[in-house]
Amino acid sequence: MQHSSIVGGSTAKRVINCPGSVALVAKMPPKPSSKYADEGTLLHNVIAEIVMSGQPPEHYLGTKYEDQTLTQELIDDKLKPALAALDQIDPNQEMEIEAETSVDFGDLLPGVFGSTDLIGRLGTRAVVLDWKFGDGVAVEVEENPQLMFYAAAAMRTPAAQWAFEGVTEIEMVIVQPPAVKRWVTTPERIAAFELQLVQAVKASEKPNAKLEVGDHCRWCAAKPVCPQMTGAVDRALQTKLQAIDTQMLGSYLDNADMLEQWITDLRALAFAMLESGTPVPGYKLVAKRATRSWTDETKAKAELLKSLPESEVVEMSVISPAKAEKALKKRKIGLPDDLVVAISSGNTLASVDDPRPEVILLGKQLTAALSKLQ
Repeated sequence: MQHSSIVGGSTAKRVINCPGSVALVAKMPPKPSSKYADEGTLLHNVIAEIVMSGQPPEHYLGTKYEDQTLTQELIDDKLKPALAALDQIDPNQEMEIEAETSVDFGDLLPGVFGSTDLIGRLGTRAVVLDWKFGDGVAVEVEENPQLMFYAAAAMRTPAAQWAFEGVTEIEMVIVQPPAVKRWVTTPERIAAFELQLVQAVKASEKPNAKLEVGDHCRWCAAKPVCPQMTGAVDRALQTKLQAIDTQMLGSYLDNADMLEQWITDLRALAFAMLESGTPVPGYKLVAKRATRSWTDETKAKAELLKSLPESEVVEMSVISPAKAEKALKKRKIGLPDDLVVAISSGNTLASVDDPRPEVILLGKQLTAALSKLQ
């Protein structure tokens, strides 16, 4: 599912409130995907197929996207509750529906587009539905900018206009299993939102576009470099505990989540830059603590059984090197070095004065070349 880099459904709230964020985000390196994002994409792909084909969810068992696989647990916990939501909206199965429709604003906002999860038409009511398969933040439906973005774009997209022609109501639906949230609005409200969006996009093109801090910053990729956010952090660092008015403590706490997320994103950005070979003054990548494992589990088992009873050597598998070392130590026997290898689980960010050695990163081209020799 591709979305506009200018503004899309998921970024509409941010762009409307902070037009200056468009230029900042454009400067940021692309964020790598995650297993959670890939799982969400897998579920979106499958439910679109189910809705349009009529096949049962189990027909798609084992479907893959990247490293994620559709399991029976995902079907039971995510897909079936999401599909059941359609029965609440359309109990008599009379609604015309279309899944995964590409929508855009045409000449009104060139280059601004997105993809609706599901649009439908039931009598004089259009339906815009969005599946939310994440287990994190609960998404509210009333005045939801993402759904209003999709509705406004769909009303200008020839392939989607069938759902909106002559309607008097537009129902927005968020399905976030097990919750189903619904909100009915009007074409006039969507037109007003569209005007607001157009004004924000035009404002974002100006060199002095407004930057505004708020809850819309939560998912903004530019938080680590945003002057408004860094200013908020600087002020927080300069505040002395003794000077804090207890009456103001609540307002400070309101900013805590935003600052914590800023710090998390800042570290992630520095980590990504260092991994790509871009230096970050004062910081480096070091290997995480190495976890020992057996070089040859069968050989290790045979060697340990010479000194330890089988009940102490074998659990469900051969005990770990750490456990073996502890058991052997009681008998004043050393752990054979040739049986163990220590492998770090990855890299982590550290200041340059950290005693651990810096990780030497191979360039991507060299890594690709070496992989061909294996």
